[in-house]
Amino acid sequence: MDCSRLKIVIFGAYNAGKSTFIRAIDPESHHVEANKCEIPTTVGLDFGRTLINNRKIYLFGTPGQERFEFVRDILSRGMDGAIVVADTTRDLDELTEQICQTLRASGCPYAVFLNKCDHPDSRPGRYSAVTDSVFSPEISAATGRNTAESLRTFLEMHF
Repeated sequence: MDCSRLKIVIFGAYNAGKSTFIRAIDPESHHVEANKCEIPTTVGLDFGRTLINNRKIYLFGTPGQERFEFVRDILSRGMDGAIVVADTTRDLDELTEQICQTLRASGCPYAVFLNKCDHPDSRPGRYSAVTDSVFSPEISAATGRNTAESLRTFLEMHF
């Protein structure tokens, strides 16, 4: 692993806030989305980058629909770490649980970022089954609250 640059893959269910998280970190990020939906959705990938502690951090966002599993598999090749973005206004979903189990089994450093914690329907405790043993900060990707700080802390913990 080249510690001067890190590949971090962003996972999560549909509409969890993966693209918004990457935009909060890198306002000039790139997104491959389908806009024919009510809510634009990632169908390829999101890509952003930033510099933290003299390291180039490359963020690859994955699509959240089941049918794009092959894209998640491709993007996860060679990853140094992962962040799972969870929508705390919804119950723990099967995809998020499966992604966390796979990451745990792989030994890859990962965190679960509890998103939308500024929303009145937010209940981060819904995710305790997947956050008990990993770094799991509360963030708001939409406002940028605690996004950069949480990414920095995750990287300092593992790299």
